Amino acid sequence: MTVTPMIPFCKTKDRFIELPNFGTLWLSGLIATLFAVVLIGCGPSSDRAWWSDQSDDTLAEGLQKPSADSGWVTPEAPEERGEPMSQPEDSLAATGAPPAQRKLGPDPVAAESQTRSKIGSDTFVLGDLLEAFTAPSAEELEKVEWIDQPVLDSLELLRQRQAAEKPLASVAEALRLMNVSPETNSKILSALGRLPASDNEVDWNATILRHTTADVRSTNPLMIDSSIEFDVVGLTGFGLFSFDWNFRPFAAKDAVISWQTSKDRMMDKVVMRRDLRWSDGKPITAHDVVFSFKVIMSDKVPIPAMRSGTDQLRWVEAYEDYTVVFFHKAPLATNVWNINFGVIPRHIYERSIFEDPTMQESAYHRRLEDAPISGGPYKLVSRSRNREIVLERREDYYMFEGRQVRPKPFFQQIRFKVIPDPAVSLMALTRGDIDEMMLTAEQWVNQTNDAQFYKLNTKVYATEWTYFYFCWNLQTPFFNDARVRRAMAYAFDYEELFDKILYGLAEPCNGIFHPSSPWAPKPPLPFFKQDLDKAEELLEEAGWRDTNGNGILDKMIDGRRVEFEFTMLTANIPVRIAIANLMRECLERIGIICHVRPLEFTVLQERTRNKQFQAFHGGWGTGTDPDTAENIWKTGEMRNFGLYSNPEVDRLFEEGKREFDPVRRAEIYQKIHRILYEDQPYTWLYFRPAMYGFNKSLRGYTFSPRGPYNFGPGFGSIYKVRFVP
Repeated sequence: MTVTPMIPFCKTKDRFIELPNFGTLWLSGLIATLFAVVLIGCGPSSDRAWWSDQSDDTLAEGLQKPSADSGWVTPEAPEERGEPMSQPEDSLAATGAPPAQRKLGPDPVAAESQTRSKIGSDTFVLGDLLEAFTAPSAEELEKVEWIDQPVLDSLELLRQRQAAEKPLASVAEALRLMNVSPETNSKILSALGRLPASDNEVDWNATILRHTTADVRSTNPLMIDSSIEFDVVGLTGFGLFSFDWNFRPFAAKDAVISWQTSKDRMMDKVVMRRDLRWSDGKPITAHDVVFSFKVIMSDKVPIPAMRSGTDQLRWVEAYEDYTVVFFHKAPLATNVWNINFGVIPRHIYERSIFEDPTMQESAYHRRLEDAPISGGPYKLVSRSRNREIVLERREDYYMFEGRQVRPKPFFQQIRFKVIPDPAVSLMALTRGDIDEMMLTAEQWVNQTNDAQFYKLNTKVYATEWTYFYFCWNLQTPFFNDARVRRAMAYAFDYEELFDKILYGLAEPCNGIFHPSSPWAPKPPLPFFKQDLDKAEELLEEAGWRDTNGNGILDKMIDGRRVEFEFTMLTANIPVRIAIANLMRECLERIGIICHVRPLEFTVLQERTRNKQFQAFHGGWGTGTDPDTAENIWKTGEMRNFGLYSNPEVDRLFEEGKREFDPVRRAEIYQKIHRILYEDQPYTWLYFRPAMYGFNKSLRGYTFSPRGPYNFGPGFGSIYKVRFVP
């Protein structure tokens, strides 16, 4: 089957970790565009980076500044909720016109972009971040010289790869093995990671019990920002693009007939399949893609990640119902990722968006959060908040007018079990109450080596480009000096972290790119080691001294003596709390008071997104392209939580997206890595390996630098066998 992960793309956006994979098409590509934050340590699913743990505390009493963007202001009360609204009717009608034959009359979505609707005292304008643009006619497009781009089936790609690979062990041998060495790990992955040789091997009525540490904040494909959201929406959402385990992008065969790029690299044209349906029976068309683009590019829609990369598009136009053309602002190396964004059903949101641009506050939108209209292989059928999310396979996804038009997804049902505590999660895996989970270092080393664990399960690991860090709010008086931030790096006890907390399983990290990636400096930059004398020397240079002999560093700020006392936010997860407490203990030794405040993941997301923190401990999963990190490090970007600003970094990101030569392009991102290393807006800690426990009934799991999910095929290749040998 081909279930291409819906990977949202803010340039393979980085993910804030908690984390994900699956879906149908767009998620795979999307994730390539996003970088994600790793707040609590799940797994990601988009071309963009994803998000992990974040948020923070209020600052020293009496030091509030007037700017809400500075992170200096005490948080206000929650905003008022919107009013309920009625559900709109579908206004689209299929024309049946062949692609590129004619362009329909004025696009009602384009006309609607000029419509204004009052929301309280504010005015909402659809697509108001876009500049006026007149798209060429269909006849003019026929004169363009087009270059064909790949339209692929990710499962078929995996089959081809595995056909050339000889299994290192039989299934029976792999199931007997205990994973105690790189050799046994390779054997287990080689034997159990293979696709089924025939449909008879698959239990088509199976349910998979997936583990997640937190509930989703949103099920709307445009609003997702964490790994669990990517996991869920990757299965229910619709998209046109994906990418494989080597981050090679392609259009998804499940949704696309053809994909072409203009010779001047200023346009991409996609012809969509005509057998695509939303879960309410309405056709999925080019108008849904155009509408979604304009929603993303609306100022009052609080898009957390999807706008990054998408904002590099000049326009998106529908030419009849199933041909869509993406117009670029410039010929960029990142254009291939920028066209990969989430898609929502226009007929569901075209009216309600004007009443509630947040798409989350009205009664109508809150109902959609619990019962979203699906365009992917699964639909959400049940949601018990903070307990369970249940998805079911859509027959109308792979069947059309009585015939099968797509591969049948392997699972009848997917149940996400929300279990925040790792110890409770491991007990559930051992009992068979869940089928898979990410293991902690302690669990891998000490708690999964006995016959009780291996009775039902096995475990595997692989390299993952997910890094963890301390983020400093550079607009606070504590961390606005690079010397202080370098002192933080020297203060931390890395040996304690790697040997005691991470059990020797993690890799050191000194910046945003993994050493094995082409974007990391060669040779690698030196890793920081604890040097308290050096830390104290830097702090004194920055003006922090113990002037009153009470053992706490202080400094005169705006005519007042301020002690170095701040709060570190972290996700409410034992290993995250332990790492934050280790920093607290290290800082106590040099006269700095650090309060550690664990928060629920969704609260941490909100606090960090609003810059309401002084410091936080979090993580980012990798995007598929180095430019996905732009919305974390470029001045003023939405996910630049620490409010870092360096004109040279801004310039290099612009230069990088315009360079097509891979060697020269890699050198640009290596420079960015080096500058961030010197500026230390984060204290980088470690790269986490992907360590997973799987029930022995599962097969087909493979890995990329994003882990076992969030690429093509990712979760789509996993299945449950009818009988376990």
